[in-house]
Amino acid sequence: MEHPRDLLSPLRWFTDTGCPVPSVTADQMRELDRIAVEDTGPLLLQMMENAGRNLALLALEHLGAQWRDRTVVVLAGTGGNGGGGICAARHLANRGVAVQLCLTGHDHLHAAAAYQHHIYTATGGAEISPSDLPTLRPDLIVDALLGYSLTTAPRGTAAAAIAWANQCSAPTIALDLPSGLHATTGETLGDCIRAATTLTLALPKTGLWPEKTGPIVLADIGIPARAFQRLGVAYESPFDDRFRVPLRYEKFSSGQQVTSGGGYAGSGLKPVYSSTPRSETPHEL
Repeated sequence: MEHPRDLLSPLRWFTDTGCPVPSVTADQMRELDRIAVEDTGPLLLQMMENAGRNLALLALEHLGAQWRDRTVVVLAGTGGNGGGGICAARHLANRGVAVQLCLTGHDHLHAAAAYQHHIYTATGGAEISPSDLPTLRPDLIVDALLGYSLTTAPRGTAAAAIAWANQCSAPTIALDLPSGLHATTGETLGDCIRAATTLTLALPKTGLWPEKTGPIVLADIGIPARAFQRLGVAYESPFDDRFRVPLRYEKFSSGQQVTSGGGYAGSGLKPVYSSTPRSETPHEL
């Protein structure tokens, strides 16, 4: 792996029902994606579709009852993370949300992201240039610029889009992790999205620190149990009858719990999951 064990996150993650959820490094997540694509399934486009739909649903929940009157800007990069954002933009446009898609590299989209963009163009949803961003004042921003493969500081249009989002008053939902954050170490490599909440995919990453991510929601993207077993992580499905679950954490130092947290307090966003109270007692690891 890319970093020694003692640099990995001391956070232990649990769902709101107390189910423990393992975290993975960027290398582990890359291997999990490979196992899914090359062996167990789902295909890349299927996982991207699941990610994008979950992201769109979370955005709608945060927009609230007046979602038809709200505006959303989706910032999308050229890779898999961007493809998930483009997919979310399509689902929002299909429902009549005033969504504006901003691509940082229109001519450099990877194949799956390019296909998502092809579908998006049939929705009638708006598309804007990065140079248009300073004139916009959206109600919600979706960050799908950079994913878990980031190893250097964001540059060019991606860095400019991050700076624009951070100076806006609108909250930002980050897909998988805030753009500019190292997925394994939690280092900010330069400009980094200040996320109000983060929708992370399949498993939380070891670099997700709540002070940098906001509250974290875990999304199911359809990866089957055998893929996690092949990766070698202790995994039981955390989703029960849901496709998205809020996570909470406990922080350990030298084997002792020192802090705990999670949920949505102070996020400035309004989540809607269930009116049924859920247990706050974690399972033993």
